[in-house]
Amino acid sequence: MPALKLTEAERPFSVAIIGAGIGGLALAGGLLRTGVPFTLYEAAECFSAVGAGVGLGPNAIRAMEAIQPGFTELYQGISSGNVTPGKDHVMMDAMLVEEGLGEGRGLRPMSYGAPCYMRTSAHRKDLLDIMTADIPEECVRFSKRVKSLSQDDARGAVIEFEDGEIATASCAIGADGVKGVSRGVVLGDRWPEYVRARYTGKYVYRAMIPMEDAMRVLGRDVDGNEIAGDAKMFMGDECIITTFPISSGTKSNMVCFRLDDKPWTHPEWTKPVSREEMTRDIADLGVDKRLVKLLDWAKPLRWGLFHHLVTPTYFNKRICLLGDSAHATLPHQAAGAGQCIEDALVMSRLLGLVRDATQIETAFSVFDAIRRPRAQRIVQTSQEAGDLCAFKAPGIGSDMDKIVENQAQRYLWIWLHDLDEDVKKAEAEFNVLAGGLASSSAVTGDNEKQK
Repeated sequence: MPALKLTEAERPFSVAIIGAGIGGLALAGGLLRTGVPFTLYEAAECFSAVGAGVGLGPNAIRAMEAIQPGFTELYQGISSGNVTPGKDHVMMDAMLVEEGLGEGRGLRPMSYGAPCYMRTSAHRKDLLDIMTADIPEECVRFSKRVKSLSQDDARGAVIEFEDGEIATASCAIGADGVKGVSRGVVLGDRWPEYVRARYTGKYVYRAMIPMEDAMRVLGRDVDGNEIAGDAKMFMGDECIITTFPISSGTKSNMVCFRLDDKPWTHPEWTKPVSREEMTRDIADLGVDKRLVKLLDWAKPLRWGLFHHLVTPTYFNKRICLLGDSAHATLPHQAAGAGQCIEDALVMSRLLGLVRDATQIETAFSVFDAIRRPRAQRIVQTSQEAGDLCAFKAPGIGSDMDKIVENQAQRYLWIWLHDLDEDVKKAEAEFNVLAGGLASSSAVTGDNEKQK
């Protein structure tokens, strides 16, 4: 006989979410909807955003709408598209990073995107404001930096914080990012070689430029369109620069990628440099002077880019990885945030089926089976996409026609993925493994009993 939906008060288990980034917040929203009790632990003193611009593809927006009904309308209110008429479905205009942006070779901006894709970008803080609006204050603990994470049969997950407090929960979801402690707990005993993220051979400089300044500096392209008004990918073999509108079109977000053939030796993943060193680092590559000028608004800080190209599992008994702690990726397919949200959708629906703590490991095993193949493919293909933009893709090189053709097809499997089918498959597999004790009705959100 199918199970009835449990209320939060009736749940004989609890969830600790470690980290209030996009993945942790999306999971919190999903657990609110499925009635699963949780506590969200965040190291910072308040909800905060690292980075600036973030883009969500159609898959990510669908996943977030399923987690937080009404999200799509709210997101439309904070996001920005391309300025040029007719470019609503253009993800990027491809240009060259070299002096003249390729115009001296007779190259015009070459667009790629898809009819299923609607160009949107937002300021990360604006996105987090939407995601945190409904999370109850009593479910969040700030200034809780994790010192150690462990588990035992009696207490479940045990979290020791740097302030000396110890918290327990039936399970812990490590959404604590690429440098968090949870990955070591999950992988350290069995696969220690995969705990630390690997340097990708790229670092970046970041800037947010007032749109009027960005337009003034970049000017117009050969077709008469504002260069800063539309999302751009400026490609080169040593430097890649992307710019796109955020904050409802009032700012331009710039990410300047510098390819690096040396290991990352700085003890931290960000390295302060002088403004002169930063500017020279890019200008000496022959980058167009207009793009170099945008660095005037950048903080002179190098951000090393790291990823988890291989992850053998996402869980270990009662502790499971989610988001960047599981599958940190390069941003070249604009899919990192979306994968965090997809994780949260599947995880929240699975935990919504759990009736007692003995079924948590089953839920985690199903999550791993559903999510890990897709998320790891994102990591691997994002590396390929970066090679493509740096003219290093085999058989393609610097042929812009072939690059744009590849880009036009590259994203479809990401954007068009059937998330409803993932959820149905996860529910079905859980119900089989849990012996039919749970019902998929536990995730529908209605309060009526199943017949």
